[in-house]
Amino acid sequence: MMIKDFILPDIGEGIVECEVIEWKVAEGDIIEEDQVVADVSTDKAIVEIPSMYTGKVVKLHYQQGDIAKVHSPLFAIELEGEASDDAAQEAPKAEEKTAETAAPVAAVQEEKPAAVENSGKVLSTPAVRKIARENDLDLALVNGTGKNGRVLKEDVLNYLEGNTGAATTGSSVVSAALSADMVDRVEPIKGVRAVMGARMAESVSTIPHFTYAEEFDVTELIKLRLKLKAMYASDDLKITMMPLFIKALSLAIKEFPIMNSRVNEAFTELTYLAEHNIGMAVDGKTGLLVPNIKNVQSLSLLDVAAEVTRLTAEARSGKISPADLSGGTITISNVGAIGGTVATPIINKPEVAIVALGRVQELPRFNAHGEVEARQIMTVSWSGDHRVIDGGTISRFNNLWKQYLEQPATMLASMV
Repeated sequence: MMIKDFILPDIGEGIVECEVIEWKVAEGDIIEEDQVVADVSTDKAIVEIPSMYTGKVVKLHYQQGDIAKVHSPLFAIELEGEASDDAAQEAPKAEEKTAETAAPVAAVQEEKPAAVENSGKVLSTPAVRKIARENDLDLALVNGTGKNGRVLKEDVLNYLEGNTGAATTGSSVVSAALSADMVDRVEPIKGVRAVMGARMAESVSTIPHFTYAEEFDVTELIKLRLKLKAMYASDDLKITMMPLFIKALSLAIKEFPIMNSRVNEAFTELTYLAEHNIGMAVDGKTGLLVPNIKNVQSLSLLDVAAEVTRLTAEARSGKISPADLSGGTITISNVGAIGGTVATPIINKPEVAIVALGRVQELPRFNAHGEVEARQIMTVSWSGDHRVIDGGTISRFNNLWKQYLEQPATMLASMV
């Protein structure tokens, strides 16, 4: 037998470390080649790590929540084959476990191998450890009442409420619960939140932002979307408003390519980008992610809808390819999906513009005959890099985009 360290591979995009979100295996498990052993979180998404080997997991080098380094050992595995001199020396070390620790692990694995963790002498499930982390609680302090001393959810809640097993009155329980609720909770800023914060701060400090807002009447666009939905929507293809906004934006960029440009760091060159890689902000499992639809200028409306469907689902799950998150040229943020009407979005550097879509509201407006009627109104809010884009440019560009969306026939006619 030979024991080998599995080295955490290069995840791409220059990522040097990641957080271990969840182990899919436990020490002692037999695993197959290509089996997913862990989910890790980078600064952009959750990535599944498959094993390159078949064998027995003998050691996990990190606990859930730890930061693992790329190109460093992630776990140790016992392989079938000839033992090398190094392996012969490493094997006894990997097998060194006290009876006190090994016995409970074996017992728990028989009961529920995939859900139970063992760190030191504390047995618990990932859900219980999550509650402990959120409350800055050391599980070693909690008296486990489960099998083999496993710490249950009830044990943690009782500990937080001050209930150590002794009988308590109703008023004392309420008092203990209130005290627990009023304790400040501190958690580290890491992962997507940390990276997003750093990038937003850099964008605001290095790019002179200016905001431009306008109302769009999307009454006719909504009618078009309902027709398209009736004709083409399926379980795998969602026809929302977003593909219409994205395709119309690409058509407007053809007339105003400066909106799809970027400057170099020294601000000595302006590059007009041929590809319209239009990003859309998605409130994902790991935080705000901005996947982008590549080459929108070459895609049909249904192709764009298919990409929006795919990327939205993957971003919300957090398990999305880094390639889908890189290379964006301009961004749409749909704050209206949650409820906002106006925003001042921060530019996704190195892009030069971003637009926020507000909530659609039914509001009274005058028609061409001076009559008041109900219309579907949405406010859009642009932020532009004032070093590159002036007010006149963004106003004219926005007017063209508005025309395509308010008069969808002109948008369809421009799709060649």
